[in-house]
Amino acid sequence: MSRTLTEDRAYSRRWWTLGVLCLSLLVIVVDTTIVNVALPTFARDLHASSSGLQWIVDAYTLTFAALLLLAGAIADRYGRQRALAAGLAVFAAGSLAAAFTHTTTELIAARAAMGIGGAFIMPATLSIITAVFTDHAERTKAIGLWSAVSGLGVAIGPVAGGWLLDHFNWDSIFLVNLPIVAVALVAGYWLVPASRAPGAGRLDLAGAVLSVAAFTGLTYTIIEAPSNGWLSARTLGLGTLSVALLALFVAWEARAEHPMLPLRLFRNPRFTGAGLSITVLFFALSGVTFLSSQIYQFVLGYSPLAAGVRALPAAAALAVFSPTGAALAKRAGVRVPVTLGLAAVIAGLLIFAQASASSGYGHYVLAMVVVSAGIGLAMSAATSASMRELPAALAGVGSAVNDTTRNMGSVLGVAVFGSITASVFASRMGSSAGSLSAAAAAAHRPGSGADVLHTAASAFVTGADRAVLAGLIVVAAGLVVAFRAFRPARVTAPAEVPAEAVVEAPTVAPAEAVAEAPAETPARVLEAARG
Repeated sequence: MSRTLTEDRAYSRRWWTLGVLCLSLLVIVVDTTIVNVALPTFARDLHASSSGLQWIVDAYTLTFAALLLLAGAIADRYGRQRALAAGLAVFAAGSLAAAFTHTTTELIAARAAMGIGGAFIMPATLSIITAVFTDHAERTKAIGLWSAVSGLGVAIGPVAGGWLLDHFNWDSIFLVNLPIVAVALVAGYWLVPASRAPGAGRLDLAGAVLSVAAFTGLTYTIIEAPSNGWLSARTLGLGTLSVALLALFVAWEARAEHPMLPLRLFRNPRFTGAGLSITVLFFALSGVTFLSSQIYQFVLGYSPLAAGVRALPAAAALAVFSPTGAALAKRAGVRVPVTLGLAAVIAGLLIFAQASASSGYGHYVLAMVVVSAGIGLAMSAATSASMRELPAALAGVGSAVNDTTRNMGSVLGVAVFGSITASVFASRMGSSAGSLSAAAAAAHRPGSGADVLHTAASAFVTGADRAVLAGLIVVAAGLVVAFRAFRPARVTAPAEVPAEAVVEAPTVAPAEAVAEAPAETPARVLEAARG
């Protein structure tokens, strides 16, 4: 009887629970971008070098990416609510430490601690949504709102950071996290129900160590590739080592009695297609956001706060179209919003790539709004599809896989778009300016600084155009993969298609397969595959 009462209470509070989860998610997503606007301040107050500034940003990304899978597995086995609370506590402790640092090294260490907390928070939020929202239609709507918040946080960071720096010291960008985390912890204690994987086995320690090593190496290699050179011996060596560790992790998981990440999940084309789609979406979003933020400040001349405010229309488009994508998936199937969304991203990138040195804010905001609308359409639908293919016992690990694909896409987007832009910029500028920011600084000095800035701005825009065209090719390939992966289900699977592919089989309305299939279907199919 008590279990029934507990479940009824959790169900009646489910939308309040979603609010707590979205608040928890928002604070870690905002932190990925809020620090960027403070980098010049860190250079001045902490005497941080260029390498130090890079690692103030990347320490968070590196620890976050490295621990996601392990954090998801721990949450499944020991409780998702506990993992969320622990992550929030560690994130708050890291924020407090960051606010009181006096050296670059101390700040990098504090940011790494914040990344550890974030790695436990993000997969826990998504897996708890899966556990609380048992009705598929409501779950799809909830994931749409979750996706909207995650996208909105990317744009809120620069605006919030710019405002705080205009009114307070730089420590405010970390101290602001503390009241938000406090609210999430207190509200979570009352509103987030306990859940864990049913019948979870012992933790796969060897798999955990290999996953952390592999994703640490892979993320570090991508982060350092633009400065080391993509074809340098160092990058190739680190890349080979990372791939070898990843292959060793896969080989171990294939033979482990209680694998941390059951590889059978990836035989399901919908699960794999959803992951690849999310990677491509965040590859494009992070890449164009990285470029547009520099164009707004150094080419168009806006302050950090003004540039952040001008990014809000794109954030609004993402927030509006995320629930729309979820609703469209319910009515027409996942394939429609994902392919439409990716097509819109391609259109937005094409608009962006037509820019010249004389292009104004209107050109860029139009491109960013179209890209963001497409990402909103596709992201929530792909995320919902990914989570739908998971049995209840793997909700935490599955959420971590989802978050890992997002993070890898983001890291790759910044690295690839930034590297191509920098290469074109260097080839056009030679030794006259090392970077666009250096040219902007030179413009304030007497002499020909203004001419150098104009030339540098033109070179940067040309490089950005070429980077975006390269990104467009990647997104187009993702569109082809998504179109094939999310094809409507058939009553009888073809001989060459794995059993996991047929997770829906409505005979009347195939296009609505994702919305109408019973929630336990993936678990039954996966169980059948084991047999």
